[in-house]
Amino acid sequence: MHVRATRYKRMRIVAYALLAFALCLLTSCNEGPGVPSTPQPSDPSDPPRRITRIEALPRDAVKITPETDVHPPLLHSDEFHQPEPVSGGINTAGAEDSAFVTPDGTTMYFFFTPDVRVPAERQLFDGVTGIYVSRMEGSTWSEAERVVLQAHDMLALDGAPFVLGSEMWFASAREGNYRGVDMWIAHWQDGEWRDWRNAGAQLNAEYQIGEMHLTANGQTMYFHADRPGGKGGYDIWMTTRSNGEWSEPVNVVELNSPETDGWPFVTEDGRELWFTRIHMGTPAVFRAVLGETGWDEPELIVSQFAAEPTLDRHGNLYFVHHFFRDGQMLEADIYVARRR
Repeated sequence: MHVRATRYKRMRIVAYALLAFALCLLTSCNEGPGVPSTPQPSDPSDPPRRITRIEALPRDAVKITPETDVHPPLLHSDEFHQPEPVSGGINTAGAEDSAFVTPDGTTMYFFFTPDVRVPAERQLFDGVTGIYVSRMEGSTWSEAERVVLQAHDMLALDGAPFVLGSEMWFASAREGNYRGVDMWIAHWQDGEWRDWRNAGAQLNAEYQIGEMHLTANGQTMYFHADRPGGKGGYDIWMTTRSNGEWSEPVNVVELNSPETDGWPFVTEDGRELWFTRIHMGTPAVFRAVLGETGWDEPELIVSQFAAEPTLDRHGNLYFVHHFFRDGQMLEADIYVARRR
């Protein structure tokens, strides 16, 4: 089965958020018909009670399992065990996407929306779509909790989280953007994410960065974008920071192809760059190793609706698996292929 790259990209948070933000501007952000209402407090000054992910799932949602998956991920490397869904409180019958695991392997951030059939403009108002976090408890993941990145009276649609130390980068459609979807930054203080701010005009307006990853020292950024000078569609680009300014992006030609290449992840030691490429019509996970003269030829690791790799420092590979049937996306889960 072949699925066009544009269909995959349409399901991404950027597409969700861009449409939602545009509709918000046109409708003054009025709640649309049929959207679940977030329960309101008796005191308007108090924040509303947020509905849970389970409460937000559609009544006809049926959880897909590896046994009922008609297009399971295909492993192409003997360095890993067979991929399987992560255990515990992360995956639901909704869509878990854009995962990021901290290097120590104890914390997972990801994007969630309860029903991929719901138009993007309605997800903005559903009270549950956004970024979540789960923590490893023993050998399983805890029940995921919402990551709050805006005031309770503010509309925003957030996704694509990346965390380095006490700093989170995330994609967001909200007031204060230079374009429909910008990258924002928040800082961890006193047990919560605070002081969120736009990542700036240089990155968002001038460089048009998409989903990104910083090296361990925070001074080099890899990101995807559809910029002039690329090979076609999304390409992976690199920029470095000096005195608070980012250099002119450079196309990482060794990693790019005429297909879609993006959603980069760099290992802590900077020696491996993992990314998503459309392979035989569906997204797949590739890895490139840094050699003496640059990045080696990328190697296919997992194919067939596998995307957005993220690894812990032990080399365990986490990725998003999208469930498709008859050309339609049904849901998405976070999978893990453990290092042998």
